[in-house]
Amino acid sequence: MSSTLQITFDAHDPRGLSIFWREVLGYVHPFPPGAEPPAGTDPLAAWDEFLEQADVPQHLRNSSSALEDPDGTGPRIFFQQVPEHKTAKNRVHLDVRTATELRGEERMAALEGECQRLMELGGTRMERHDPQPPISIGFIVMADPEGNEFCLD
Repeated sequence: MSSTLQITFDAHDPRGLSIFWREVLGYVHPFPPGAEPPAGTDPLAAWDEFLEQADVPQHLRNSSSALEDPDGTGPRIFFQQVPEHKTAKNRVHLDVRTATELRGEERMAALEGECQRLMELGGTRMERHDPQPPISIGFIVMADPEGNEFCLD
């Protein structure tokens, strides 16, 4: 029997961080349990209504958030609120694979374009690693709005 994988982020602002990663990955926020909203309904608005109707205290309404792959093939991503700040480099990080089929300057130009888009969403550029054949085809290290490192690959 195989297992499925969920990636969990500790966060100060789970909702805000999930919005960033939604835009990075093209994932979607799932609807609340049992919700059958009409087409075009914003899942986050549906969650606000669900939490209000469930009398969840205001201070707990941003305690978690989640994202799912709309195609159902990628891992679920979960964001949980924690009180502490990030204090060290990640021991595990995500590689956001956006230009795997490209090489050389064409690859690096595509990565630079995606890096710019992600910086406009609140990401931070950390460093560029140019191609070093045959060991590396090049990548850019970034951080999300809460400082979690990831690579554009």
